[in-house]
Amino acid sequence: MTNWKELIDTQGIVEEDVKDQLEEPAKYHVFLLNDDYTPMDFVVDVLCNFFNKSEEQATDIMLTIHYKGKGLCGTYTAEIAETKVENVVQYALDNQHPLKCVMEKA
Repeated sequence: MTNWKELIDTQGIVEEDVKDQLEEPAKYHVFLLNDDYTPMDFVVDVLCNFFNKSEEQATDIMLTIHYKGKGLCGTYTAEIAETKVENVVQYALDNQHPLKCVMEKA
């Protein structure tokens, strides 16, 4: 015969163990890289449309990319970061620009 009190206590312990094992998903930084061919206004457009930056924020990031070689666009979970990178790269290719977008573990 099953001891219900024992079963309930065991389930409580299992639930606590599972809660203790849960972790925040890994985060990834998404960067745009500088090149000598992509127009600055196209980079600003990408930052506004794909990363929801204001015109002012996008301009600041674009200048960082221009002067420092790369600029942080945002930090996301792996799946979202991968999707943003793929979408930006495809958009750049569709518009005949060599703009590169990469992700790095945060």
